[in-house]
Formats: sequence, structure tokens, C-alpha cells
Amino acid sequence: MIVDLIKQNRSCRRFYQDHPVDQEMLKSLVNLGRISASGAHLQPLKYIISCDPDQNANIFSCLAWAGYLKDWKGPQAGEQPSAYIIMLCDTEISKDPGCDHGIASQSILLGAREKGLGGCMIATINKEALREHLNIPKQYKIVFVLAIGKPKEEAVLETVGADGNIRYWRDEQGVHHVPKRSLEDIIIGEYKC
Repeated sequence: MIVDLIKQNRSCRRFYQDHPVDQEMLKSLVNLGRISASGAHLQPLKYIISCDPDQNANIFSCLAWAGYLKDWKGPQAGEQPSAYIIMLCDTEISKDPGCDHGIASQSILLGAREKGLGGCMIATINKEALREHLNIPKQYKIVFVLAIGKPKEEAVLETVGADGNIRYWRDEQGVHHVPKRSLEDIIIGEYKC
């Protein structure tokens, strides 16, 4: 069921790095983004895919991980993603991706989860370094990097506590806890059928 897939689709930040994700899998995931809805049907998103360990190391060096986990610098060697999808906006089609990048990313990450993979949508990127590493032409605006791999961590949903704190956290066993606001807290108006 879709609700189960969405609940499982948490941002994954630790992976079995030695579990390969091949180019065909990455293409099938990008295809999910391609066939997703696009604002004004402009379809400005373009992609670079990588499952090459050397190139992955270059990509990894340009990323920041888990802003709320201040004492954690990101996945260690052996726990890094085995693949990446770099999402770009072709500025010759549109100067801004609108909401397309969110729609496409969700489609890609749900597809990854359905295949037993996990992913993380990363927006904190050293874009100039990434542009240089991958020789990305200036017409392409770097939007997101999607880290993809076999999950090496468990994530659980929690209810936001009375203090209203929405920051995710890890317990002593490394389980990633993700506080979510309740349905009652986010529906602010209701008209009965």
C-alpha cells in the first residue's frame, strides 16, 4: 500500500556501500522522475547519474549531511551511498524548477524504496565544487543530489512531543527517530461532507 511505502521512505544517511546500485537501476529511477508531473509541462529537469566509486567520492566530498545531528559529519567509509542522482534545472527551458524537483525526487525515492533501496535528498551542496568535479555546464542549475543505496539504518516515526520539537535524532543503538506533527495539528479547517 502507498501509505506503507511513504512511511518507509525516510531520509537514509547510512548505507551498505559495498552493495552495488547499477546504472540500469539508476536509469529506471530517473525514469520515474521523467514521467512525473511537471509545472506548465515544461520538464526542465535533467540528471547526472553515478555508480562509479571514484566519481562517487568526488560527489560525496561536496555534500553536507544531517544538519540536526551536530556531532555527526556524515556517513563513514563503508556507509556511504553506492550511487547518486544529481538533479539539474536546464535554465534554457526554465530559470526555476518550480515544484518539479520535489515531485520528481519523491517519485524517485519512493521507487528506490520499493526496490529495497533507500535515499536521501540533499540540498546542502558545495555547488561550485560539484560543478567542477562533474564538468556541469553553466546552463544547468544544480538543484538536489539524491544519495541512493541499500539502507544500513533503521528510521522510526515519532509523534512530536508537547515541547513541539521537530528535530530528528538518533538513540544509543543508532536508530533514527523522526518526529512528525499529528494529523489533528496540521488540519486547521474541516467542512463535513
